[in-house]
Amino acid sequence: MRLVRLSSIFDVLKFDCGDSDLNDFLIEDAMNFSQKRIANTFILEDNGRVAAYFCILNDKISQQDVTNSQWKKIKKSFPTGKHFNSYPAIKIGRFAVSLEYSGKKFGTDLMNLLKGMLNNNPNYSAFRYLTVDAYLSAIEFYKKNQFKLLSEKETNDHTRLMFFDMMELE
Repeated sequence: MRLVRLSSIFDVLKFDCGDSDLNDFLIEDAMNFSQKRIANTFILEDNGRVAAYFCILNDKISQQDVTNSQWKKIKKSFPTGKHFNSYPAIKIGRFAVSLEYSGKKFGTDLMNLLKGMLNNNPNYSAFRYLTVDAYLSAIEFYKKNQFKLLSEKETNDHTRLMFFDMMELE
């Protein structure tokens, strides 16, 4: 298996993770998002098949997005005088594992690969947090991978904003 950036050479039409929104993004939107410089999609490729994928884009954690108590915890990790109204992040825009590979720890392995890729590559812009709008059905997966809820309140009925502090990898 190898992790590669999405290109037109991959047959993504056969990808099925069991979620039509995630399938449709890969099939219909991922290349366009890359060409328009909105998000980059990476594929875990296994002998020509797409085993899993994720896309990443720029983001931020801002004071207005979180509760006061959570914001105080975030600010506490920065030196006095270096507090801002937002802090840089990279968002996981989509994250999916093919049904063919599900139940085999691919998701956690891919999440660790993603964190390592971002943490070890100086070619990316500086950022402190990894964020995700987690589907309600995926919250336990992200918690298992050390993500925390950014706010105690629900912002909508199908996702919750979560974050991972990249300093935890140091």
